[in-house]
Amino acid sequence: MIRSRAGSLVLALAVFAGASGAVHSPEVTAQVAKVEIAAGDDLRSVFANAADVAEGKRVAESVCASCHSTNGVSSMKGVPNLAGQRSAYLYTELRAYQAGARTDAAMGAAVKFLNNDALLKVAAYYGSLEPAQPAATTVGKSAPASLDAVQAGKAATAPCSGCHGETGVSKVPGTPSLVGLDPKYLVTAMKAYKSGQRKNDVMKSMLATVGEAELSNISLYYALQKPARAQASAPADQAAGKTADAMCSGCHGGNGVSGNPAIPSLAGQDAQYLMAAIRAYRDGSRSDETMKGLAASLDEAATKNLSAFYANKQAQPPKVTKPLTAAEWAQRCDRCHGVDGNSADPRLPALAAQRADYLEKVLHAYRTGGRKSPQMAAMSEALTDGDVENLAAYYSRKKARSVVYVILPAK
Repeated sequence: MIRSRAGSLVLALAVFAGASGAVHSPEVTAQVAKVEIAAGDDLRSVFANAADVAEGKRVAESVCASCHSTNGVSSMKGVPNLAGQRSAYLYTELRAYQAGARTDAAMGAAVKFLNNDALLKVAAYYGSLEPAQPAATTVGKSAPASLDAVQAGKAATAPCSGCHGETGVSKVPGTPSLVGLDPKYLVTAMKAYKSGQRKNDVMKSMLATVGEAELSNISLYYALQKPARAQASAPADQAAGKTADAMCSGCHGGNGVSGNPAIPSLAGQDAQYLMAAIRAYRDGSRSDETMKGLAASLDEAATKNLSAFYANKQAQPPKVTKPLTAAEWAQRCDRCHGVDGNSADPRLPALAAQRADYLEKVLHAYRTGGRKSPQMAAMSEALTDGDVENLAAYYSRKKARSVVYVILPAK
């Protein structure tokens, strides 16, 4: 609702289901907000009447429909849905394209010769339309965006648990524990098996179809599990192993707890696996010049003692922070863009049911400075590529709500 007051507009926003006009449940109507905004040209589209909207449709058909379609639901990758978008926001963005404040050759050419009246009316037209439907769940991706990275990693580790243990603590002699390892190292190791740089046909086969994002999720899941020593161990002279540790601690850390993300911790690792790894470096089946030289200086007895020494040390968690889930990121975004991305501010865009590929493109543009906004730059700079993908998919699946503005008579 809109009413005038001392040169400002007071907006009470009524959120409706669409053409039916039925007001949503209390959970949705709780999103209603009052915002004081200075009156200006950008809000004229809110006052559009039926004739204005009809004229806006004619502008849309001749200028916008080839990319955004007449119904405002885009079928082109990277091109946003406009149906049901906040008309004041659409108008200000069209003005920005026209002025060159936002750069896009196609958009600049499309709006170049439109006058202000046409911009207002086409913004009002698209804002009047029924919003797009939420996107269906993405099929074929390794980690559905409805899951956070840790949940996705856990789901992806199901084939690994038979050998490496459900939480990455090995129960099988000769099989490495995966807890206590920095994600950076574990991703590198999995890639080496996948490419054949590390020789293991079983691992190569299991990782053949695992994508980059899934490797990251798996390594993150294991990094956040409670560290423990591998359950299988080998008897040996640990005192002698401690003496041999002196040449390893410079890289792998004291007592086998690495401080370098690219170098694995050895504490709590399966002894038979450690012995096999040392032998592999010694005979060249694992390629690393530093490790080859060190392994060559160890005979079988020293190899056994050193491995037993590390196996009996307590594994320690790597310095990894659990990332925010898409829902947790969205809580921050919703402060400006409205509950579930349904903006209650006519000057801020709704995100609900927007195309995921467009949202990804926009977030990347804010992260890199391609689009300018101090607020959005600050919000997006901490996002990883995975966060961007999941957040875009999260909003694309939310139901979009139309917003109706009703002019109230003065008291």
